[in-house]
Amino acid sequence: MTSKAEPRPKNGPRPHAEVPFTLEEPAPKALGFWDQGAFWANLGVSLFAFSGAYTVLAPDENGRPTLSIAAGIVAMVVGTVLGGLMLGLAAAPGARTGQPAMVLLRGLFGARLSYVPTVLNIAQLIGWGTFELIVIADAARTLWDGIPRWGYVIAAGILTTALTIWPLGSVRLLRRYVTAAVMVALVYFYVQLLREPLPDLTVGSWGGFWIGADAALAVSISWVPVAADYTRHARSARGAFGAAAVGYSATQIFAYVLGLLALALVAGDSSKVFDPFLGVTLGVLFFAVFVLREADQSFANVYSTAVSIQNLIPRADRRVLTVALGAGITGLALLLDIGDYAAFLSLIGSVFVPMLGVLAADFFLGRGRWRAAIGTADADRLGWDTSRNAPSRWGMIAAWAIGFVAYQLIYPGGVSWWAAFWQDVQGALGFTPQTWMSASLFSFLLAGLAAILVGRLRRR
Repeated sequence: MTSKAEPRPKNGPRPHAEVPFTLEEPAPKALGFWDQGAFWANLGVSLFAFSGAYTVLAPDENGRPTLSIAAGIVAMVVGTVLGGLMLGLAAAPGARTGQPAMVLLRGLFGARLSYVPTVLNIAQLIGWGTFELIVIADAARTLWDGIPRWGYVIAAGILTTALTIWPLGSVRLLRRYVTAAVMVALVYFYVQLLREPLPDLTVGSWGGFWIGADAALAVSISWVPVAADYTRHARSARGAFGAAAVGYSATQIFAYVLGLLALALVAGDSSKVFDPFLGVTLGVLFFAVFVLREADQSFANVYSTAVSIQNLIPRADRRVLTVALGAGITGLALLLDIGDYAAFLSLIGSVFVPMLGVLAADFFLGRGRWRAAIGTADADRLGWDTSRNAPSRWGMIAAWAIGFVAYQLIYPGGVSWWAAFWQDVQGALGFTPQTWMSASLFSFLLAGLAAILVGRLRRR
């Protein structure tokens, strides 16, 4: 009896291939569409989607929602779809080149200049990894406070570190088991919450719609600096784009709508947003699925931190790096209140939105197209050069800076001294941000247009 499965090519990826230990070894193309789709779908469901759902309601300076729940849902869907498309744009180059995210930036900025965003990415990923361990520990104590907080932090740190040792195996594990459990939990909570007497979801306004959309878009964009770390193992660029854009967007929409319904049931009190989940029959059991699944967020942060470090030290062993990083963020989670650092993390993250605009423009419309067309030994020299000797490209730095300035002028963030500086700049320029302006979209488009212009001037 013969198998109907197609034989694996002699030199093709092994069924259980793993990530090589250093960047000097080729990346196996071991992840199919469903592996990637499940991975991104799991990242789209986060406890932050519940606790942070109020951000898409465009809260004012006093924390009161501006948008109605209905308007917030529409704004969230628009922002998530746009953010998902951007995430797909960040995912495709990794599949095409086989390079992780920060190494791709060698082709965009040059090898030495790529170290600047790499260091920023390392800083934000360590911060977010620490934040995730704290979120897991706090949510676990909400379920059962019989274990001290430090016990949950250490357990979450150990689980996170274990997942990073076998990253591709962890992605396949998510596809086979975790994704199904998460989908069941989501459907169950939808059924239970929709049976509750919901208030009028249209009470409120539509003013500040794009502020709410931008909040949802920013969450999707937060994964842009790590997307290629996983899609470099994808079997096709088209599959990588689709899995990231569709898988992530679909589940983030489901999770945020559920969070907004829970928020409506507690009269907009974000501190009690978990109560509707825990108050229904079997709510503790199904909510535990979300708490356990949150480990894939910390896993992604820690693993991508290690891969980012490898852009600086290509021969560093990722296993050593992830074990050290896992221990490090566990220690930070035990000592710090990362909530005070969240505004700084958002500020660092804002630099990657215009960077994606530059990357997408130059990779798909500029030098990236040259590489695809050349197909010779001169491809790296003339096109997208990701070698350790890639020359500096200051024109792309300038395009990135244009987008970054546009972002800060529209939304300078929540760090007081930084926001005050940009408000002074706004006053000097006579510029007043309007509620319909999206900092993410405007900075992305301006940076991309600047990159196209720089590329054309360069060719001339």
